[in-house]
Amino acid sequence: MIGFFAAISAVLFWTFSCSIWRKESENLLPRQINIYKNVLASIIFLPVVLSIDWFSNISSIVVLMISGIVGIAIGDTLYINSLKIIGTRKTLSFEALTPIIATIVETISINEVYPQKVWIGSFIVSFSLFMIVRQNTYKKDHSREIKTIGILCAIGSVLCAVFAALMSRIILISSELNPLQTTEIRLLSASIFLFLFFKKDFFYLFYNRSLTKNSHSNLVISTLLGTNLGILFQQIVFKFLPIGIGWTLLSLSPVCALLMSRREGDNINKLTITYSFLSFIGVGITLI
Repeated sequence: MIGFFAAISAVLFWTFSCSIWRKESENLLPRQINIYKNVLASIIFLPVVLSIDWFSNISSIVVLMISGIVGIAIGDTLYINSLKIIGTRKTLSFEALTPIIATIVETISINEVYPQKVWIGSFIVSFSLFMIVRQNTYKKDHSREIKTIGILCAIGSVLCAVFAALMSRIILISSELNPLQTTEIRLLSASIFLFLFFKKDFFYLFYNRSLTKNSHSNLVISTLLGTNLGILFQQIVFKFLPIGIGWTLLSLSPVCALLMSRREGDNINKLTITYSFLSFIGVGITLI
């Protein structure tokens, strides 16, 4: 039950934060938003560094650093770019790919065997979310080329997330590091990576006073919820649940995104609501 409640909490926090990041992407580049949230989040969890035995866990820490770079530095930048182009619900809906990909990858890589109900539930969730993303309800008219870039960014972020989650899962079940420690290691590595490649953006964000107080407030709130708590709860999910089941739960973000869809000019039709309920049925089958 710990993994279940952690997943639902992560979904709620992440969905709310995505809406804020999409709004702020009108004024900032996706990588700048990613830099802001990762640096702030790693500072908030910085005291955790003192509790880590760096020398005896060096191999696990290296794996987590790679996980942070791939999943947070690269994956989240692609994710926020997709939010800017195709919107919150459609970006989150590309997580329809995640349950099936995660289940297959974990089965192949670490031989975690799933019962038939998990495969059925994952397929139902994936199908439901795929049908949601096919609903043409978004008012903004982008060119086909721009939409394609948004879709590619969304797919790229999913692949990064699955790869990073697999590495986190391996470390969480094979080492003494806890979810809070793994979260801070991943955040620090992502922040350092982004600093090395985008130094100018660091100086722009933290020394340029053109960023409004309202934007700072929005980014701080979304960081606390979506990055600090969101990633922490995600790590708890991967500690207590196999990746396939965990991602099936975490993929419910598009359903939560329905609550804020009107604000983004995304009208919800009856088919979207029907497929949303179907996704919950798929999760129920997985967990029963």
